[in-house]
Amino acid sequence: MNSEDLAFFALVADTGSISAAALQGGLDASTVSRRVAQLEKTLGSRLFSRSGRGVDLTPQGETLLAYARQVGALMASARSALDSTQRGGPESIRIAAQPTIAKVLFGPLFQALRARYPSTRIHFTEALAHAVLADLRSGAVDIALLYKPEYPGSVAYEPLLMEQLYLVMPPDSTLTPEAFARQGWTGVPLVLPRTHHGIRVLVQVMAARRDQTPEIALECDSSIAITLDLVRQGCGCTVLPLAAAQADIAAGRLKAFALDGEGTERCVSLVLGKTRTAAADLWEMNRIIREAGLRAAAEGRWPGARPAT
Repeated sequence: MNSEDLAFFALVADTGSISAAALQGGLDASTVSRRVAQLEKTLGSRLFSRSGRGVDLTPQGETLLAYARQVGALMASARSALDSTQRGGPESIRIAAQPTIAKVLFGPLFQALRARYPSTRIHFTEALAHAVLADLRSGAVDIALLYKPEYPGSVAYEPLLMEQLYLVMPPDSTLTPEAFARQGWTGVPLVLPRTHHGIRVLVQVMAARRDQTPEIALECDSSIAITLDLVRQGCGCTVLPLAAAQADIAAGRLKAFALDGEGTERCVSLVLGKTRTAAADLWEMNRIIREAGLRAAAEGRWPGARPAT
């Protein structure tokens, strides 16, 4: 039994007769009949019951047809992948990421993708999670890099890295990790997005584990740059990955320390969209993204990140 035998079988099942299958496939009826008979002999089962009107599937034929369709789809995907490889890759690659991830990864990721697919058009999008998810659902994005939310719903997140969260403070703040360990979130004014945002939910969950409620001094749905500027001006503290504030911390414009305990890391994940990109190219893009992310963490270019286990 081979894929060609299964293709003959599926063609007869779809057309309802040997002669119709031969006509549609551009073959002679004797060839189709012989291949179907050979398949039945190999399997030791009758696949069709024959009548003057044509053929009907037997129960065994019904069972085999589902597998034949799967093999046909797999072969079509393989042909598409080979064609894509011969053409030098897909026509376009569309990748979206949340801001901190984009800041760290888009540069090295472009270099890796360009080296692998020199003729492919590359498009990057930086946006908040809800906008990226909408693009994934609509097919406007092939692959996204997102933080896995506390409540992921039906979206399939494939873990890549774990990223430590930090409490980011104004430069004159006197709060220490030891003091925070004792008092928790009490007395810590926060600049955070509204409740639908992943960071806000994570902070609420962390505070709830200590039977506390976070003190929101200011709700801010602006960019990370604006949030950091508000913290610098003493409007409150915020919670972010180290990579988002590293330059300000190094320059002494902000202070920060790593949050400790359960739920203080975010999972950077890959999410696939409704893409027409060939499976082989998707696997290759997945590999390239993974290698770029893991290399950035290993070389210290993604501070606070470690491989997801």
